[in-house]
Amino acid sequence: MTRFVNVLGWIGTALVVAAVAIRFIRPEQQQVWQRLALAGLVVVLLYLATQWREFATMWSRRGTRAGALTSASVLLLLAILVGVNYVAGRQHKRWDLTEGGQFTLSDQTRKVLGELKAPVNVKVFAKDTEFQRFRDRLDSYTYASPQVKVEYIDPDKQPAVARQWQVQQYGTIAVDVDGRIERITADTEQDITNAIVKAVEGGEKKVYFTQGHGERDTTSADQRSGYNAIAGALQRDNFAVDKVVLAQQQDVPADAAVLVIAGPKNDFLPPELDMVQRYLDKGGKLLLLIDPPDGADAAPLTGLITLARAWGVDVGTNVVVDVSSVGQMLGAGPSMPVVATYPDHPITENFALITAFPLARSITPVDGGTNGRTAQPIATTSAQSWAETDLAAVFAGTPVARDEGGADTEGPITLAVAVGVDAPGAPKTPPPPPPVPGQPAAPETPPTPQTRVVVIGDSDFAANGVLGTQGNRDFFLNALNWAAQQENLIAIRPKQAGDRRVTMTEDQQRRVLYLSVLGLPLAVAALGFWTWSRRRG
Repeated sequence: MTRFVNVLGWIGTALVVAAVAIRFIRPEQQQVWQRLALAGLVVVLLYLATQWREFATMWSRRGTRAGALTSASVLLLLAILVGVNYVAGRQHKRWDLTEGGQFTLSDQTRKVLGELKAPVNVKVFAKDTEFQRFRDRLDSYTYASPQVKVEYIDPDKQPAVARQWQVQQYGTIAVDVDGRIERITADTEQDITNAIVKAVEGGEKKVYFTQGHGERDTTSADQRSGYNAIAGALQRDNFAVDKVVLAQQQDVPADAAVLVIAGPKNDFLPPELDMVQRYLDKGGKLLLLIDPPDGADAAPLTGLITLARAWGVDVGTNVVVDVSSVGQMLGAGPSMPVVATYPDHPITENFALITAFPLARSITPVDGGTNGRTAQPIATTSAQSWAETDLAAVFAGTPVARDEGGADTEGPITLAVAVGVDAPGAPKTPPPPPPVPGQPAAPETPPTPQTRVVVIGDSDFAANGVLGTQGNRDFFLNALNWAAQQENLIAIRPKQAGDRRVTMTEDQQRRVLYLSVLGLPLAVAALGFWTWSRRRG
């Protein structure tokens, strides 16, 4: 009998060990390992019940009581750890300790996820050895929104599923929203968020940049004048970018979500101005970036200036000079005003980044507005700036000072304004009829189309060379997204991860090699010899 009881204890222990092994090796066999664990626990308890006399004898010994106290302390610590793990598994909290917030979603992404109305199903098609790379990014999305569900699929193990989702290569992420599917082969935050926006909205919006008057080129990589970097940023914000020569058109393209006039050197022709005006009257959206004159004798862009004034915007004939210390810290001269003050507006909501505008002119609201159209300032310079009207001195490189009693305007100076009004040419929507008892409510009346115009007194700030300056890129994209009535994309976008590589000269590399291969081992050996000699002495 005693022999059987002893074997019973080993059987119970074996059952518990087998349950733990199955739990980690085959976690999907939940019923199996749970039943084994329960059976093992019952057998062990039976064994302990038959050995109560031996336990009573052992407890009478002093060493046994001390060991029992130690064991109880260990079990209490384990219980605390299990309890903390249980609570942590149900109350999620994450901390990102990386320098650039590598695992923290940007304001823009959190805003997009916070406005999701339908479930977003994300399927990652990659080799199972690559899953962790995607989890590092996508876990932040599932943590930020319960609407986002992520599934990881190995195309080699589930080829039928990969074929159904039309997956052509490893590393494909498919985003499904109500049957609208977007596929990407990159795992950056900007690409994933853009895919979600496309799937939610069902396509891209078209942005047209005018050409034919010396405007910026969205395909040029030139550092001083090219706009290909901002064109790429627009594409990541769910816009399709194209060019248009209005002189070759009968009208502004009907699919234009926003028309951008970026830095024209020559004025628009009257028929072109009429096209833009008709477009705006019907609820069009315009982003006008108008630089100062190229010289003291340069012909003014009268047509565009008149168009801006018709929408309550006054374009100054000046160059804004800024002698503030902020501009000097950026290594900028006085002709590059730096903006750190943004009046309240959706474009600059929670915007706390500085922006730099190389060679800008003042853009101010017309006092009292124009035909009921009142512009709102969205960017102003410091009090140490002014609008310099002596263009000859500026372009000659002569140091300038503010003319206290002359035509120069004392700072702060407004560099950008925005106008949003009901489209004057849109048909008036009649008010909905009053509700009738017992009948279903009438469908909601669609809102009246809005015309939105943003005017900025500089186009250089979005050129390739200075686009990376603090908030330049976000300011441009926020202004365009507001004009396109995509307020959900107005936010601070994700920044690129910093390059943390250490670059060393050949001599420095040699010193590190000697230190690691010879220096450290010799130091350890010397310390050991010193310790040995002290003990012998």
